[in-house]
Amino acid sequence: MIAAVIVVVGILLAVTIHKPAGASTDAAIKKSGLPLNEDGSVKLFDHLKRFVMEDYDAKSNFASFLPGVAGFFGKPVWVFYVNRGQAIATFGVESKDYPLLEFNAANKAYQVTPYIGFRTFVRGTRKGAAASLTGSSFQVEPFSSDRSRILDKADDDADKPKRILFVGTNEVEIQEIDGVNDLTTAVKYFILPEENFAAMIRRTTFTNTGTTDLELEILDGLAKMEPSGGMLDGQLKSMGRTLEGWFGVHHADESLNMPFFKMSTEPSDSAKVTIEEKGNYCLSFIESDDNEAELLPIVFDKDKVFGKSTSLENPHGLYASSVGGILDKPQYGDAKTSSSFAAIRSITLSPGQNVTIASVYGRADHIEEVPKISKIVTAPGFISSKFDRARTMINELTVGVETNTTNPLFDSTVSQMFLDNSLRGGVPTILGNVDSDTTYDEDPGVKIYHSFSRIHGDLERDYNAFSIEPTYFSQGPGNYRDIAQNRRNDVTFSPRIGSFDVKQFLSFIQADGYEPLTVEAQVYVYEDPAKADEVAKKVTTDSNSAVILGNVLKGGTFRPGQLFDLADQLNINRTDDDSFYVNTILADAEDHAMAVYGSGYWADHWDYYIDLIEAYLSIYPDGEEALMYDNKLRYFFSTATVQPRDQKYVLDYTFDGKRKHVMQLDATYYDEDKAKEQENFRNGKTGLLGIEANWQRTKKGVTFTSSPIAKLFLLGSIKFAMRDAWGMGVEYEGGRPGWLDSMNGLPGMVGSGMPESYELLLLLKYVKKVVDSYDRDVSVPVELGTMITTVEASLDKLQAAKYKDRFPLPHDVPEPLFDYWDEVATARETYRSDVETYFAGNTTTYTGAKVSKMVKRWIAEVELGIERAHDFGTKGFHDDGTSGVPASFFSYDITEWETTGSNTMLGLPLVNAKSMKVGVFPMFLEGPVRYMKTIQDDEKKMTDMYERVLTSELRDEKLKMYYLSASLTGQSYDMGRQIAFAPGWLENQSIWMHMSYKYYLQLLRGKLYDQFFNEYKGGGILPFMDPDEYGRPLTECSSFIASSAFPDPDIHGMGFLARLSGSTAEFMDIYQLMFYGPNMFYLNKKDEVEFQLVPALPSWLFEDEESAGESIMDDDGQYTVSFKLFGLIKVTYHNPDGSNLYGVPPKKYVIALKDGSIETIKEEFIPNKLALMIRRTTGVSSIDAYF
Repeated sequence: MIAAVIVVVGILLAVTIHKPAGASTDAAIKKSGLPLNEDGSVKLFDHLKRFVMEDYDAKSNFASFLPGVAGFFGKPVWVFYVNRGQAIATFGVESKDYPLLEFNAANKAYQVTPYIGFRTFVRGTRKGAAASLTGSSFQVEPFSSDRSRILDKADDDADKPKRILFVGTNEVEIQEIDGVNDLTTAVKYFILPEENFAAMIRRTTFTNTGTTDLELEILDGLAKMEPSGGMLDGQLKSMGRTLEGWFGVHHADESLNMPFFKMSTEPSDSAKVTIEEKGNYCLSFIESDDNEAELLPIVFDKDKVFGKSTSLENPHGLYASSVGGILDKPQYGDAKTSSSFAAIRSITLSPGQNVTIASVYGRADHIEEVPKISKIVTAPGFISSKFDRARTMINELTVGVETNTTNPLFDSTVSQMFLDNSLRGGVPTILGNVDSDTTYDEDPGVKIYHSFSRIHGDLERDYNAFSIEPTYFSQGPGNYRDIAQNRRNDVTFSPRIGSFDVKQFLSFIQADGYEPLTVEAQVYVYEDPAKADEVAKKVTTDSNSAVILGNVLKGGTFRPGQLFDLADQLNINRTDDDSFYVNTILADAEDHAMAVYGSGYWADHWDYYIDLIEAYLSIYPDGEEALMYDNKLRYFFSTATVQPRDQKYVLDYTFDGKRKHVMQLDATYYDEDKAKEQENFRNGKTGLLGIEANWQRTKKGVTFTSSPIAKLFLLGSIKFAMRDAWGMGVEYEGGRPGWLDSMNGLPGMVGSGMPESYELLLLLKYVKKVVDSYDRDVSVPVELGTMITTVEASLDKLQAAKYKDRFPLPHDVPEPLFDYWDEVATARETYRSDVETYFAGNTTTYTGAKVSKMVKRWIAEVELGIERAHDFGTKGFHDDGTSGVPASFFSYDITEWETTGSNTMLGLPLVNAKSMKVGVFPMFLEGPVRYMKTIQDDEKKMTDMYERVLTSELRDEKLKMYYLSASLTGQSYDMGRQIAFAPGWLENQSIWMHMSYKYYLQLLRGKLYDQFFNEYKGGGILPFMDPDEYGRPLTECSSFIASSAFPDPDIHGMGFLARLSGSTAEFMDIYQLMFYGPNMFYLNKKDEVEFQLVPALPSWLFEDEESAGESIMDDDGQYTVSFKLFGLIKVTYHNPDGSNLYGVPPKKYVIALKDGSIETIKEEFIPNKLALMIRRTTGVSSIDAYF
């Protein structure tokens, strides 16, 4: 530990020691220990596998974040950073409404972070230099923008410090090597793990790299610290000056060491006044591993530091005084925004020595908590041990994809993708009966809870209101589409989950065939009061606490994190064993899915069910019949109802006012009858709606249920009845488009989507496969049976009309097809009206054979529609419609109509369509991607489609990637915001990584191995992109890459919108196909489960001279790669010559069991008994597979 010498240092001249240009900095870099290439440049990754960005603040800007994970038994903060200033752009608790440093969107954060963010001011005096101050003293601000390098002017950079950014999975570090002043400053940030208070930790280390003693005077901290005072984000931006009237700085004791930043009351102009008790705090101290640290004084009055420099550019107050001078005078924190600078009057470092200032930033519920927190964080070694734990904790979360190949960058990318996929979809956590090996399906005491998920909001996705609860088992709500995609691999990484995800998402299917917008975390409830009291006694230490906790458990729904918060708030004396506490309570509780309707109904939410089912069947092929027939699922109940056509077909003028046209507007409405029904379940004590309000009932109050296969049949029936007038796309009649949500205007254009038709084909084929396999009855709501009867009759009528397609097809819809569409749409609307609020409660039962016969007919109709869509094709700029690339979207111009006599609320006439004409669009990548799912078993068709896409307008030849769309030049703005963006930006002809990864995944699914790995290694998939071009860590996905269509060539290939992209879900599918194969578990001819690995691994993962890693050889000289199956079983592939392993199984397996025995299987598969042991994960240690 470095002892502080307490003296008051006077005003120093801001001078610099002059040395030969660049020599000092170059020498300091060589001595720094940085990972250097032979040419002296810094390597992309260090020995800790952290991404390294040299001259980070001189490179193109990018934004990212720390993962917001504090462990299962920890409380997180959110932290966003940029490659400017001292990195941290904003941080806080829960949401952007509760910042410690104000949230700013990325474009503003890049500008203001160097000024309002963390700052460091240093005065130094060399003790052994000449007496003259001219050469011995300096005043400097490490990481100041004034000293950033200008890379285009290398000569001007010679005397400027070298700055490095390090990005780890759970940390970010910046380093400045100042060779002129022989001072290296390094700052690390991480989220405090596994404590019952939420905090961000900042560690600033100053190292004397000179040859003489160095005396330092330091201010280090936050230039602009926000107080606690309710939801502040909007008010900070719209009335920030007025808001300061509530601001104040309080103190936990008489010193200046524990400031508490809070508002006097929550700002409002109402009769009810809320006193603010919560506050934000900053605790700083010099780190020590040996002794309890003493708190440093905090300069909270920013005027004392910056004086009249209201831009915060220069510390004029410090220039005119000293750190000691500031500390010796009064500070004021009322009615203004404060700062939080840790202050060191004077400290002397000998050559090579360093000192680290640790600062803890967080929020406390009461000021009395701050001294308690201080006692914890200043304990010897606390910060260093927590920093180590932050690293190991994240490694534990990603152990499920621990991978070892010859390419360490690839291995790191896999871990990062898994982590980011988990942040979007959540980490599936086994709770309740954790000590057994039973699954969710086998044991009602096994509970599944998804921790750490959140809506993907950040500096660039500033439109999303993210939420990360500061609780144990922290999580936030997620968008339905995101959650459904990012959880599809849960079971393949953690088999104990069983069918949890499948059941949950199928239960969200509503009677009308739609789903809610937002998925929330599971809630738990005790229906049996006696059981609640019994459990409460088990986990408390006195009778009074048992009574209080029992009342909590009986009082309504709860989540794991709330159990801990309520125990603290209600002074419940509970067991010290956190795991025992939560698992004992949850084991006997009932779990319930939760979701919330948002606005409109998205057309693609159901698209992802087959993926979920196939993932389950890849682990449990023997569980299909029980899953599909022997479970009862409810129907989600939203307060929105889809309008019939005569209430949403609106006659309006075109945007230029030259003619009238019919648009589909206000597709849904808030249904008062549904809301009234929900009110029956409002809790009189809490004022909240009970969980039963979310599920549809009969008029008698009975919750209506169906089997999963019945719900899938219902879904397929409704979507079949939603096909457009040409029978091609599924109509976007719920007010929202599909996956490509930037086509927000397409529903208004009476649009439809082929992606949903391709998914409908897969859904209907799956339903047919199930009913053919098990030949069991399927019972559906009687109202649906009536609709199906009408659909079948309408098909009979269409067949009787003897209509035949004549290619090329006319754009006007033929009368027989229009009549069929009108009749079926009317039947669909009648059905929805019948089940709008209640089910009748009766069912229509079909035999498996009857369902199969009907579905076979529907499949033929869908396939005919796909054939028609191929005929209409695509049309656009440089696209004459002959590419053969499948269409994605259509619109319909209603050419004849009759008014209904009613108007919209805006006075616009409502109409009924009498005839219509189809409109076509340019190419979109989603079309071939979804279409390829329907032909992936046909290698010839797959190869042909690949070649067509490769040579089409979807290919970005400069970047060797694929556009989300071809050029939209000449398209109508009616289609949505997509066309409002510049080409190459956001969804307009950019490289949208999620859809690109979906495309690459289809190549691998279709066994186009050479094409897939050429695209992979050619730069289409991370980490094999140009790091300078991509502009951010090569292990982290972006939402989109600016394509070569963008007007400014300087940003071509640059990634935007960090990490929480759906591409991570596609990557995890790619990873599993590469390392596991398509179906690890399958049924043999005797219907017994067997296990087989069929990897698709390229030779460059075994041996690659271009990689920074070395080949991993076994004792026999064979090349190997290894991975962790289910996070528990090490699997090693032995490849004699390191050649490609494309879709071939091993010739031999050697299985090490946990009892010490070895099983050798000289077959391409592992038989039933051992296969089941592998699936249980408990009896097998490792598997060696020999090719």
